[in-house]
Amino acid sequence: MAGELRVEVAYALPDRCWRVAVVLPAGARVADALAAADLPSKVPGLVVDPAMLAVFGRTATPETPLHAGDRVEVLRPLRADPKQARRERAKTGGKS
Repeated sequence: MAGELRVEVAYALPDRCWRVAVVLPAGARVADALAAADLPSKVPGLVVDPAMLAVFGRTATPETPLHAGDRVEVLRPLRADPKQARRERAKTGGKS
């Protein structure tokens, strides 16, 4: 239907993934998709951090406009700082 956007909101853990398809009015933003998906009620302990959002892997904010077919991703914090992990690997000769 004209004037509607179909988007997906996703959150993934190493062993499980939640994906919720939502239909939003034209002009919707990331915050609208998050509200419609209501992931915190489906994922135990999830707190959505506005600084940890992406649309198809590109950094986004709650105000980022959406397009039909977009995938909004709720990101998790990194388990380790990539730069520090590389330094540690270099110290041990690259062996994990």
